[in-house]
Amino acid sequence: MAEPLIIVGKGMAATRLVDELSQRALGRYSIAVIGAEDRLAYNRVLLSPLLAGEIAELDIELKPAAWWKARGVSTLYGRAVAGIDRAARTVTLEDGLNLPYGKLVLATGSRPLKPAFPGGELPGVATFRDTADVGMMRAYAQRGARIVVIGGGLLGLEAAYGLAKAGGNVTLLHLVDRLMERQLDAEGAALLASAMAARGIAVRLNSATKGFIGNGKVEGVQLADGTIIPADLVVIAIGVRPNTDLAKAAGLAVDRGIVVDDGLASDDANIFAIGECAQHRGCVYGLVEPAYEQARVLAMRLAGQKHAGLDAAYPGSLLATNLKVSGVGVFSAGEFEAGEGAEIVVLRDRAAGIYRKFVLREGRLAGCVLVGDTQGALFYLGLIRSGQDITAIRADLPFGESYCADGRIGEAA
Repeated sequence: MAEPLIIVGKGMAATRLVDELSQRALGRYSIAVIGAEDRLAYNRVLLSPLLAGEIAELDIELKPAAWWKARGVSTLYGRAVAGIDRAARTVTLEDGLNLPYGKLVLATGSRPLKPAFPGGELPGVATFRDTADVGMMRAYAQRGARIVVIGGGLLGLEAAYGLAKAGGNVTLLHLVDRLMERQLDAEGAALLASAMAARGIAVRLNSATKGFIGNGKVEGVQLADGTIIPADLVVIAIGVRPNTDLAKAAGLAVDRGIVVDDGLASDDANIFAIGECAQHRGCVYGLVEPAYEQARVLAMRLAGQKHAGLDAAYPGSLLATNLKVSGVGVFSAGEFEAGEGAEIVVLRDRAAGIYRKFVLREGRLAGCVLVGDTQGALFYLGLIRSGQDITAIRADLPFGESYCADGRIGEAA
């Protein structure tokens, strides 16, 4: 008889886990996927182009209903989980339904950070996380509203781009001196800021938000220096926090995220966590690629598959960002600042809006930043991951894979 497997959360990590598991152990588990949003799982990465009107809502759907049905998966949508009884091995939904599990996977994702700014409860102060947010934000943008986006990281840039493309009059505020400071060096970030400005987005750096003002609805953002920026809508996009409340209430080990080992298991051997809610070796990843890597390893373990004779293990992920921000290609992986003992190779063409920086350490590629032209990104990522000697192709490195003969890498290794 199939063992009951419950997955709490129905986002990208959960969908990939079902996909991986169905390829490895179809029929071994009776799978139920539970999600609070009342719709099929969708790709949150595509919310910005959806907001911009570049794609339709159907385009963000991860898998059609028939796909889930064909794999025998029960989908309980619009029904949040209220609690976990680890002794009885059951989960209880908010409507009172109790479901037994043999294995339980928490893929609960994260929620937007919304600091307690004065005026933060005024109508018109929002976050950017789901399709409901997109619908509301688009309504403002399409009438040319004055919109302030707070946050110059990935989430804020995506929101600003989508809102501007949809017709909004957008100002982007960022607390520090450069955009995407966790992925870009100063020169790459400056190039990105120029590209944003060229697309009609007013970028204000070193701008600390003090609070919001308004009478019955938000009317402006007050900065720490006293400046007031008029606003009909404010979008707070400064990051996310792992959804750990369910795990914490069940007595599982929780730090910033749900603490898991190399097998993605919590401190309860029958409960696992993957994606943005999981913390592995002290790291919580807010990107989709690590979630997919975790899903693959967990699927192998749940299917009883071995790798090189050993149980599959998740070693952690090399952080890489590869995307279009405001229509500008941006890629970052590994070290993006040249620390002690490192060398850099740079190709820049300011007129064309291209910047390519490579950080080398002991003849190996330790990291790179590409802005404006991300061609060869996967090639560079492979070099970083492999740690192979690239001395022989150093001079050709900025020009891409076609200039770097594979044979010469091998000769130098």
